Amino acid sequence: MFGGTFDPPHLAHLAIAEWAADALRLERVLFVPAGQPPHKSKSALSAAAHRLAMTRLAVRGNARFAVATLELSRPGPSYTVDTLRALQARFPLARLHLIMGADMLADVPNWHEAGALGDLATLVVAGRPGGRARRPWRGVVMLDNPPLLIASHAVRTRVREGRSVRYLVPDAVLRYIARHRLYRTRRAPARNAP
Repeated sequence: MFGGTFDPPHLAHLAIAEWAADALRLERVLFVPAGQPPHKSKSALSAAAHRLAMTRLAVRGNARFAVATLELSRPGPSYTVDTLRALQARFPLARLHLIMGADMLADVPNWHEAGALGDLATLVVAGRPGGRARRPWRGVVMLDNPPLLIASHAVRTRVREGRSVRYLVPDAVLRYIARHRLYRTRRAPARNAP
């Protein structure tokens, strides 16, 4: 499982998923766009339909990649532990892996029911430039991937500024962003957002 807002999905997401699939001989990598991440304001996200469509376009052509809509169809905050439990119930014989970047690993101990994550899946952590991730518990697999510094927020900023994002996102995602005029204006923060 590779979860995220995917707003938009970019080439580093795909490279990390491919690297993890090869390194761990994973049969399938499920990209799971978040419904409502508990750490982000709903108004700060593109519509779920756009994020889902872009993620589907991004993974198209790779037989090992698929997109799951579990979090998008579930009301309330999207907690990784709930998604892993749902996947475990759906695929009881599968060995689950949770793929994330090293930047996320530091925050894992603060996640909802963080202690249960290691019982549900093997945490697989991809390196990021300048990142020095430490393992919060045993059993975490650190990938030896080449660190790629592409961030969705940087892609959104470049689009908003009228700058090119070619070679940062898949071509199909680039066309989708242009066709739907995504990220052209800055979204106003929600009134209750910090």
